[in-house]
Amino acid sequence: MESNLKEHLKVQKMNIDERMSKIGKKIAVGSGKGGVGKSVVTSLIASYLAKQGKTVGILDLDITGPSIPMMFGIDEKPIGGSSGIIPVVSKSGIKIMSMSLFLPNNEDAVIWRGLRISGAVSQFLADVLWEDIDYLLFDLPPGTSDVQLTLMQSIKLDGFVVVTSPQILASTIVKKAVSMAEELNVKVLGVVENMAYASCPTCGKKIDLFGNGENSKMGIPEIGSIPVDPEISRLCDDGKIENYQIDLDKIYQIIENI
Repeated sequence: MESNLKEHLKVQKMNIDERMSKIGKKIAVGSGKGGVGKSVVTSLIASYLAKQGKTVGILDLDITGPSIPMMFGIDEKPIGGSSGIIPVVSKSGIKIMSMSLFLPNNEDAVIWRGLRISGAVSQFLADVLWEDIDYLLFDLPPGTSDVQLTLMQSIKLDGFVVVTSPQILASTIVKKAVSMAEELNVKVLGVVENMAYASCPTCGKKIDLFGNGENSKMGIPEIGSIPVDPEISRLCDDGKIENYQIDLDKIYQIIENI
């Protein structure tokens, strides 16, 4: 039985290496803290890359709380075969894979222990047919545990984008994710500050709802800033996040130059 397990893991590792070899750049998006908008940032970066003519995929690794398909208005099921699982494609051509696409109902809970969650991550890495794409973004769950470790120990990431919000409390917890990436030799590309400000609908003045963010970046360069905008919430709820217009050229240039 032990020998069968070793053989299975060996074959799985070979499959992971083969799948990942066809992908240009592999970027994880995470935080360590929940509620800072990792999935929103992942979706906006992917949409911006697609608008620049890049081929993009998103692997939603928030196994127990997936939200990427809803943001893109996707509810169809992936097609599987002997060669692997084919991702679902969004309106703008972004390939998407998520645990929620396998659930009978979107509201169903995934109640799994850590070992099974790690197994699901490995299976996604080994079985999904991304083919030749320029970018694969990994949307990570909160924390610094099973999913993050499995991903970072299974493949060589090209970079890690850290998502934070202006509060000092958020930055304190986010720092844990940065430390994890550094310990696992993953390059931290910079910080994207979500919910950075709001704009007055009358005069256009910027309002720092959660502070000015000066202490929230942990000494890491800021590579993007996303406002508090009701339009983002509306588009996420409507499954049309790809339609949001925002300039993320600084992020684009940084990951292009890796």
